[in-house]
Amino acid sequence: MEEKNDVKAADNAVANMVPGRRIEETRHVALIVETSNAYARGLLVGIKKYLVSHPHWSIYLGEHSRHETDLSWLDSWRGHGVIARIENQETADRVRELGLPAVDLSAGRLVPELPCVETDDDLIAQWAVEHFAVRGLRHFAYCGDSQFGWSVKRGERFTARVHEMGFDCHEFRIEPSGKLADDRWEMAEWLLALPKPIGILACYDIAGQELLEACKIANLSVPDSVAVLGVDNDELICNLTSPPLSSIQSDTTQTGFLAASLLDEMMSGQVVPSQLIPIEPLRVVTRQSSDILSVSDPLVARALQLIRDRADYGVPVSTIEHHVGLSRRSLDYRFLQVLGHTVHEEILRVRMERLADLLIRTDWTLSQLAEHQGFSHSEYMGVAFKKYTGKSPGDYRRANRTDTSS
Repeated sequence: MEEKNDVKAADNAVANMVPGRRIEETRHVALIVETSNAYARGLLVGIKKYLVSHPHWSIYLGEHSRHETDLSWLDSWRGHGVIARIENQETADRVRELGLPAVDLSAGRLVPELPCVETDDDLIAQWAVEHFAVRGLRHFAYCGDSQFGWSVKRGERFTARVHEMGFDCHEFRIEPSGKLADDRWEMAEWLLALPKPIGILACYDIAGQELLEACKIANLSVPDSVAVLGVDNDELICNLTSPPLSSIQSDTTQTGFLAASLLDEMMSGQVVPSQLIPIEPLRVVTRQSSDILSVSDPLVARALQLIRDRADYGVPVSTIEHHVGLSRRSLDYRFLQVLGHTVHEEILRVRMERLADLLIRTDWTLSQLAEHQGFSHSEYMGVAFKKYTGKSPGDYRRANRTDTSS
């Protein structure tokens, strides 16, 4: 009894060391999030960032892949809350059995009574369609993985966006047979039957990798015949494929951070609505797999090539007029017919995308970037960039830098 009283007295002494501060109860949290892919690991980085300012959490994490359903590691666990990427019914049932405050990280919504934080699929679809359209592509397709509800929904949004532009959308659903060679031949046959050139959105980077391998089997040129865009920007996968895979980078850090914040509120007794909270992706990272100019108008094609060749410092519209031998009015008309926007808007788009890439890949100051990009002042560059992206150059750099150290 004396020993227990001594411990209690010591705890009270520590609590009284800082006026107004009490010792927070440790909250035991289980993370049912796979560790086998870059997207999920990015979610874990976001959760880790939340814990920097909320160190009273004790994490319980079992290593597993997105396909695993063995959650027996939770049998003896007793805790306060759960963050889970609920990709299958077995995981959904287990989360329900635990009966604890929980936040879902999958747009499959297999447990609709839970709040869910996930990448904005509608914005992913919009960016993908625009990515292909500005390159002159008019044929579109989606390659999804039928095992995951979020993949089906991502495909639905992409198809809807394509239809809004007045085009048809083809679809292939990956359904593993257990023999990879047969699966790739099936995909290759589908690719051969598609109209060309075509832009294909892969539901995630692994599917994009499979598409590129199937293109080799079908002897289809990438990106001239088939342009491929993945999702998640798994740097290792994207740069190991041949050719390197373009991809949409999700904001996994913000997604994981917000999920942790919501769970903390729920464990404190606050009511959190059971709604899907979409998180805007960060950017489209263009690599060789989709770096194509497929434009039927030869003068527009010449203009686009000049704009891209001078992306580092911009090119005046007057120079383009002289280069292709057209007036500004005629050139704008052709651009509107082919791309849906003017010459000036295309120049701005290319310059801003190039600036965004440099902000992430270099440590150059804003003054150095402005000089390199041909802006008279860094302030003017900053205003133009914020108007285009919604973020200042500094905010954009901080949001997009991959940082797993904190």
